[in-house]
Amino acid sequence: MSRSEVAVVGGGLAGMTAALTLARGGRKVALIAPAPGVADGRTTALMDQSIRLLDRLGVWGAIAPSAAALSTMQILDGTRRLFRAPPVAFRSSEIGLPAFGYNMPNTALLAVLADHVRQDANITLYDSSAQSFELGSEQATIMLDQGDKVQADFVIGADGRRSAVREAAGIGTRTWSYPQTALVLNFAHTIPHRNVSTEFHGESGPFTQVPLPGNRSSLVWVLNPAIAEQMMALDVSELSRRVEERMQSMLGTVSVEDGAQTWPLSGMTAHRFGKGRVALVGEAAHAFPPIGAQGLNLSLRDVMALESLLCSSPDMPISGTAGDAFDRKRRTDVISRTASVDLLNRSLLSDFVPVQMVRAAGLHVLSTIAPLRHIVMQEGIEPGRGFSALPRMLREKVRR
Repeated sequence: MSRSEVAVVGGGLAGMTAALTLARGGRKVALIAPAPGVADGRTTALMDQSIRLLDRLGVWGAIAPSAAALSTMQILDGTRRLFRAPPVAFRSSEIGLPAFGYNMPNTALLAVLADHVRQDANITLYDSSAQSFELGSEQATIMLDQGDKVQADFVIGADGRRSAVREAAGIGTRTWSYPQTALVLNFAHTIPHRNVSTEFHGESGPFTQVPLPGNRSSLVWVLNPAIAEQMMALDVSELSRRVEERMQSMLGTVSVEDGAQTWPLSGMTAHRFGKGRVALVGEAAHAFPPIGAQGLNLSLRDVMALESLLCSSPDMPISGTAGDAFDRKRRTDVISRTASVDLLNRSLLSDFVPVQMVRAAGLHVLSTIAPLRHIVMQEGIEPGRGFSALPRMLREKVRR
């Protein structure tokens, strides 16, 4: 039987980042994560706060060549409804940043994180699955599928929506589904994207193009499930034509690359995000549609919260109530982000005219009132950042 201070169960993006962050913070970490069976063809847009975490961990330099900056994010109303929203463009230069964040393939991010995890002396990697748990008030014992046992003072569940850690801790969930499927792919194009991400809002959901290095972009196209299935059955040339047509040829001729995938959309929130000697991060704690680049950024804020709780005094034993403290620390952020993404998505699906009017009016206000737009941009990349800047903005307004 081996012993660590922290056991992280799950080796995805959230799990590896958690293991690496806590190890760099001085904790002895066991990472329990079998090798992934299916390659993840998606990309991830990480905002400025998340990029600063990766830079602090020493991994950003190796990831950066595979990433493209997001300097402008524009929303275009692609619906045919009576009340349509005006175009809205968010530019990072308005809030003093060269980019809101960067978009990168998940495979590149996973590969760099895995390399650093293997080299970290504070991390013991177990290429195994967790079979069962004994979660006591003083310590936790995890039984692995290969017969080994790992003891730890604290357990982090980063093992996805069907989290075994969450189930062992007796934490329930609230789940819901959407009549939508996300078609995810990468494509080349003949006109440079100039680091601009464009999100078309349609009746079935958003169609979001996000830059990749060179004349390439990633795409998340939210569709009716039957239509998504039809799209997957098209040959590459016809699918390329459909994507180009939906983008109104903004990026010229489109060439869809192999590896398109579909993901049914649903949502989930755990009733608690921590309890006793357990914390849940990533999709073990929360999951929602890929709208507004919030998913992994929310997960990395989970990791940053754990770092502040567990690594402020790494020589001290981990408290038996650290999970409860984590739950309190994360509740407002997780619930507010989940609600905002859910509301935006449902507003696109709604045929109720007052809902369409409110959505159009809200985007009109953002397009015309710069101070409010600045607050929204700041909040989008880091909770509290926009509202903390409000007094300074008001002082500058008074001086003018």
